Amino acid sequence: MSPAAIAGLGFLAMLVLIAIRMPVGLAMLVTGSAGLVYFSGWTAFFSYMNSTPFYLFSNYTLSVIPLFILMGAIAERSGLSSKLFTAAAGLIGHRRGGLAMALIGACTAFGAICGSSVATTATFARAALPEFKRYRYAPGFATGAVAVGGTLGILIPPSIILVVYAITTEQNIAKLFKAALIPGLLAAVFYCIVIALIVRRHPDAGPAVPKVSRRERMAALLAVWPVLIVAVIVVGGIYGGVFTPTEGAGIGAVSMLVIAAGQRALGWQRLKEALLQTAETSAMIFIIILGSQVFEAFLGRSQLPEKAAEFVTAVGLPPLGVIALLMLVYILLGAVMDELAMILLTLPVFFPIVSALDFGLPPDEVAIWFGILVLIVVGIGLTCPPIGLNVFVVAAIARDVPMTTIYRGVLPFIAADIVRLALVAAFPVLALWLVRLLD
Repeated sequence: MSPAAIAGLGFLAMLVLIAIRMPVGLAMLVTGSAGLVYFSGWTAFFSYMNSTPFYLFSNYTLSVIPLFILMGAIAERSGLSSKLFTAAAGLIGHRRGGLAMALIGACTAFGAICGSSVATTATFARAALPEFKRYRYAPGFATGAVAVGGTLGILIPPSIILVVYAITTEQNIAKLFKAALIPGLLAAVFYCIVIALIVRRHPDAGPAVPKVSRRERMAALLAVWPVLIVAVIVVGGIYGGVFTPTEGAGIGAVSMLVIAAGQRALGWQRLKEALLQTAETSAMIFIIILGSQVFEAFLGRSQLPEKAAEFVTAVGLPPLGVIALLMLVYILLGAVMDELAMILLTLPVFFPIVSALDFGLPPDEVAIWFGILVLIVVGIGLTCPPIGLNVFVVAAIARDVPMTTIYRGVLPFIAADIVRLALVAAFPVLALWLVRLLD
């Protein structure tokens, strides 16, 4: 049996392990280890495992992950999501569909301090769904807006997905953060356009709410301005090269802790919960990273990535045709697989294919542009049937809304995401302009 066929069997075995509920990171680790033993023997495998985990996890860059997770966890536990939603609703809630647009605006601001889509979805589902129900928003429209609003947690930098992509493909994290800003803001704009179109066609789907007084609006804004300043400092400092992403994450986490303590919004119990959440999430990400590293080494021994790149080049598809095909595969995988595992599983094969193509761009810009395309597709997979992790999170909180109703609610937003994906694929400058400007 050829090495490529062995790699194919390894993929199949890993998917079977995932299907029987084995954790994704462990499934990748087990399959990759078996493949390495097959190709290199036990001695070489033990030598690899003796050194790789140490050098992998002693990488200074990896410390950015728990720091950004901690910043988001503190913001979540201190009730920031409710304050952001209240402030945004006070500004535009009196317009038709205004509460839904306020939700998108609040998710955009929260995404600048929380790199997790699931955390963003869960916190805003608890904060916004009672208000939507109170003002009689259509259940599908309301829950769909919450589900897609949660994807802004990874689309707006800093993003944990982008950090993992940067580490896996050896790219500059700060440049990826710069590249993600315009596509992320486009997502928020497109979502608001979809909301406006829906309420124009179905006015009862998103009725206007009573206008609040100027005093109430100012009070709501005063409650969130320190956090917004922290977000601007962290993201702006990274963009401007004042400090590295790791330093920015540390400054953000400490600043968020000081603000939460100063506002008396974070007691000892909630701080303990935030630290525990950070530890659990970081451990999950790290085991997936280790599993993907071992699995990538197995694929490297099989030479599957190189053969796949040669095959795609020989087929003769134009470069954008190859990108379109890879994006379709990502959308299909994202509908049934965890987003982090999906990109770590596919990058060892897909990234060499993209790197071998000629897009008329320098190799480092191709890598950054492709990373943003992957990020957009990951966002689509978070809401796309039949799984869509964000939909499940919303359904667990809005128990009175059928799952099918939530899926129907997200479909118009998914259409907007596909349009945005096509725009960024056709016009790489949308992702690269800010990188070039600030480089």
